[in-house]
Amino acid sequence: MITIRQRLGKIKKRSATNRTRRRESKRGRITLKKFQGQTTCTQKLLEQAAISFNQGFDAGYDDAWLKSMQSATGEVPKKSNDKGYLNGVYDGGDGIVDTILPELDILPDISVQQIILAGLEQMRPQMHKLLSATEISEQLIHAMNTRTPLSIVRLGDGELLTLAQEVVMNGDTLRKEGHFLDYAGVHLPDLFARDQLVQAIRKADIVGIPKLRLPNFQPLAFTTFRAHGIDFRQLRLTLSTINYAIYSEGLFRSILANRRVLLVGNSSPELAPVLSNSGIHVAGTVSPVNGIPDIQRVMGEISAHDFDIALVGAGVPAVIIVQRIASELGKVAIDFGHLADSFVNGEATLSG
Repeated sequence: MITIRQRLGKIKKRSATNRTRRRESKRGRITLKKFQGQTTCTQKLLEQAAISFNQGFDAGYDDAWLKSMQSATGEVPKKSNDKGYLNGVYDGGDGIVDTILPELDILPDISVQQIILAGLEQMRPQMHKLLSATEISEQLIHAMNTRTPLSIVRLGDGELLTLAQEVVMNGDTLRKEGHFLDYAGVHLPDLFARDQLVQAIRKADIVGIPKLRLPNFQPLAFTTFRAHGIDFRQLRLTLSTINYAIYSEGLFRSILANRRVLLVGNSSPELAPVLSNSGIHVAGTVSPVNGIPDIQRVMGEISAHDFDIALVGAGVPAVIIVQRIASELGKVAIDFGHLADSFVNGEATLSG
């Protein structure tokens, strides 16, 4: 039987090729359907690594993927003879332990992972539970059955960097960290986009946040929340990758069956026949979505359609569009993200 580590190792060997492809096409995605048929535990770990990798458009995201592999396997992935990387691993783990332990005390045969696990047990009362894929799918179905508006938005590094403008990061830092934001629909500086995102997050019914504790992911989420006076305890939170989680658990078929589905985003014309051929009633498509300035026009097109649920894949503007569909049109909407591309490319299929 092939172990999780061996499978992740195979994925790692393909990363160099995927990085090259991503630089050429800005899409370097690990196929999701190859993980189907695994045990639930194995599948989730593999998909966690894959999803982390798939979020990237630059080399910095490869580090996110490597760290997610470390959390999945319990060991540090090797970067051949990279002293700086190994020093960084030490500084972020055993180095911290060395500074905290009393001078004459040691912990023989106790790994950093074991120390962290013990510490997490002590922090359990302060943990915040996120909504699961099953809970989200049940709420989507209930909202459609009762004709109740529901918005599910997701915050990745693009949204969080947009939120960080002038309150967490200055212009120079943002241009460096958010060099991909043009592709995501935001042209820096754009304080209007920032403020629209703040309002959308406050009004959204469910907000997806990153699980990874990398600088521009989960930590930036809570830093920007504090900067804008958003109390996360007042939000209903789920994973920022909840779209992939719903897919991996085979729940989209039950959500979309016998519903009128509106597709919003640049991939929607290609996605429509894929879903139609799978037996889904596509009520219409709205495309293109040309960034934040195009939202008002897009909302006008959306309002002309009759639908039960909208799947929105439109970069950063998707957060605002999804929230407005619920609050202004009284409909159900979810940020579908790059999962639309996975369906179009045949990497994802509608099961169930």
